[in-house]
Formats: sequence, C-alpha cells, structure tokens
Amino acid sequence: MNTKKDMLPQTSDTKSSKKSGSKKIFVLDTSVILYNHASFYSFDDNDIAIPITVLEELDNFKKGNEIKNFEAREFIRIIDRLSHKKNLTDWVAIDNGKGGSFRVILDQPHEQKVQQIFGGYKNDHRILNAALTLKEIYPERKVILVSKDINLRIKAKALNLQAEDFETGKIKDIENLDPGKKVISHIAPQVLSKLWTTGKCSPSEIGEKEPIPNYYYIFQNASENENPTLAFYNPKSGNIERIDPQPVERIMPRNPEQAIALHAITNPNVKLVTLIGIAGTGKTLLALAGALEQRRLYKQIYLARPIVPLSNKDIGFLPGSAEEKISPYMEPLYDNLKFIKNQYSEKEREYKLFDEMLENGKIVIAPLAFIRGRSLSNICFIVDEAQNLTPHEVKTIITRAGEGTKIIFTGDIYQIDTPYLDSQSNGLSYLVDKIHSHPIYAHVKLERGERSELANLASELL
Repeated sequence: MNTKKDMLPQTSDTKSSKKSGSKKIFVLDTSVILYNHASFYSFDDNDIAIPITVLEELDNFKKGNEIKNFEAREFIRIIDRLSHKKNLTDWVAIDNGKGGSFRVILDQPHEQKVQQIFGGYKNDHRILNAALTLKEIYPERKVILVSKDINLRIKAKALNLQAEDFETGKIKDIENLDPGKKVISHIAPQVLSKLWTTGKCSPSEIGEKEPIPNYYYIFQNASENENPTLAFYNPKSGNIERIDPQPVERIMPRNPEQAIALHAITNPNVKLVTLIGIAGTGKTLLALAGALEQRRLYKQIYLARPIVPLSNKDIGFLPGSAEEKISPYMEPLYDNLKFIKNQYSEKEREYKLFDEMLENGKIVIAPLAFIRGRSLSNICFIVDEAQNLTPHEVKTIITRAGEGTKIIFTGDIYQIDTPYLDSQSNGLSYLVDKIHSHPIYAHVKLERGERSELANLASELL
C-alpha cells in the first residue's frame, strides 16, 4: 500500500530539497502567472510547485492579442525551455542563479477532500488539493499558496493552508502616493510679486532644495477672494514658472487642479502624463481636449481603454458583431468627444472637424487590445481606465512609444474592475510610484469633482 511519501516521485533532487527545511515551497495559482509571467523568478532560492490544473488553465489563455495571452504563452515557453528532456514531476532547476527548483504537481487524492468541503469539482479546488498534498508530503517545510484571487486565498486559510498575495511590485504606502502638486499657503509677498512680474522665481525662493521635474505648485493668495497663483518647476530652465489657466477646445478649467492638468497635457516637453482621481474630476475630458488642442503635432490621436466584461465573462458571449460587442465599453470616450464637439455651434468648422477626424482615422477609439501591436510614432495616445492594467501591461504600452509620441494614462486607483488587481498592485499606481522624478514625466492627482452637484454628493456621502 502506498504511503503519502510515495505519492510523488522520490528523486535525488527531491531528497536534497527535503533536507533544506528552510526552503519554502510556493504553489503558484494561474492568476499570478497571468499577472506577470516573470513572477516565476521572484522567489529567490525557494522551490515552486505548479499544479497541473494551472497548466490546463493557461492552455485556455494562450490564444489572443491581450497581455494575459502573452503572459500565458511566455510562461509556457519558459517551462518548455527549462524542462528540455527532464521529467516535470521531478524537481527541475530554475535558471535564476539562486538555487531554486520547480515541478508540476499532478492531481492527487487527499483525505481532506476539498470538493466535498466547498462543493463542486472546480479548478480552484484541484489547486487547493495540490497544495494540501504537498503540505503532507513535506511536513518539515512551509507550503504557501500564492494567488491574486482573494477568494481562493480565503478558502486556503479555511483549510489551514498558508496563502499570500503576490507582493512583488506592490505599492506599500498607497495613501501617500505623490499627488504631483503642492499647496503652499504662506509665500513671501515679494516672491509672489516676482512670479507675476517676471513669470518665474528660483526654487530656493519658495523653500525647495531639490525640486521634482514638472512638479506643480498652488500658491494660496492672502485674499480668499483671489484665485490662487499656479506654477511648475521647469527642469529645462531650472526655474519655478507661473502658469496662466487657459481654455482648451473651449473647455475652461474649473479649478486649479484641472488647470495644471491641462498644462501637463499640453506641455510639449512632457511625453508621459498620469492623471488620477475619482469619477467626475474630468480626467478623460481634459486628456481628450488637450490632445485635440495639439492635433497638429500628431498624425493620430488614439483613445483606448481595457475591456473588463461584467461577471468576468469574455465579450464573445455578447450578441452582435465585434464592433457591436465592444461599443458599450467605448461609449464613455465617445461621450467626452461629443461634449467637446458641442462647445461649438453647428455652423463652425470645428463642429464637423471632429466627425471628419473619426472618419479619416485621425481619431481612433478602440479597446486597448486592438491598439496593442501598432506602431506608436507621432501619436497622442490616451489610455483611459488605466487602473485596470497590470504593471507589465503599462510597461508594454510605454515601450511601444516611438519618436514624437505622447502617452496619457487616466484612471481612479480605487475603482478596480478586475478581480486580480487592487489599489496597490495595479499598473497606474505602480507607474506613478516608480517614475515620479523623470524630466519628461508629469503627474496630477485630481481631487475635486466637477461633473455636477448631484455627482459630488454621491461621491461624498455614498
């Protein structure tokens, strides 16, 4: 009769691994691999177990143009390369120079039948069974399930199985994410006067020793009835320079934050902009208006957003053609374009211009998956709802930028629509945290809703 120890092959690699009781065994869920295939190399000298169920799920993701499809294909290639002629049910060395190994875990019977506990023969339950089996076979080692799926982690803990989120790249202090601006209430009158007479002052005059490139300042004037003075640090001149709020495509900024956001969008020296804020702060509208204002600088304006279908179903289940399937997801972008268009009368040239730009392909509104893979030279590229992207997806988009391209990411880092991301792990938060001091980058956090009094009430109270 076979014992628990006999359930897995006892190779020399297995035995040596077992002797090292300090080495942990991390069981990877599919969600971690789809988040970033390179997560495979993030566990130092510890060992990695991959349930056969995970490979089956990855097989369903290998076809397609989205980043998750790319992640699945890349991971499968890694496993194929490392396995070569080896048996994947044995421990196989990982080529990260740290001494870790990996193996595939086949479905094994387990005395604590997960299917009976939770009901149903689900893939998640098979993954839990694999982790529990490893825990019994290697009682001297820590077995940890790693998953981006919160519910799966909860189920694991209910079975006394240690479970963790994949933490690599996660922003620890999200509440203190740099807002890209500073409000200064007490500024010397002579400095304020200098800003208005000469349009500039030195960073030291406002108490800044190491100013951040393209950082914005809101100087509150002595009189509450006066509008604040706006300025930014210009890394090219080395000065704090005053900003005059200007309408863009007849869209007048309604507050100081919108004014500095428009300045960042229309600044030709800034090639990468991030705008974060709650719904109704004007992120998408400002980005589109700013892009249209600069349309002569670019051969095209791309507006894209990731599609996160309801109930996590693929859009293929929806009726109609491909265009009809994606149309509801793109409607908010069209709404903003119509709003700008309606700032002009029907007799004005600009009123018809926007429709012509759509017809001629000068403005392209499409899901992000349709944009991916295209050349991004001399393009103003707006990525809406960027909080639904992984850090790797954001990196992939930016690395596609050619000469003369500007990329604008907008989103609300607290409004995540995909189940495997949160405010700390999404690509938009990651970008703001990692790139805040580059001279071609600007960031603005919009905090005041301007959609309507009713919308503001909902944001504040509900």
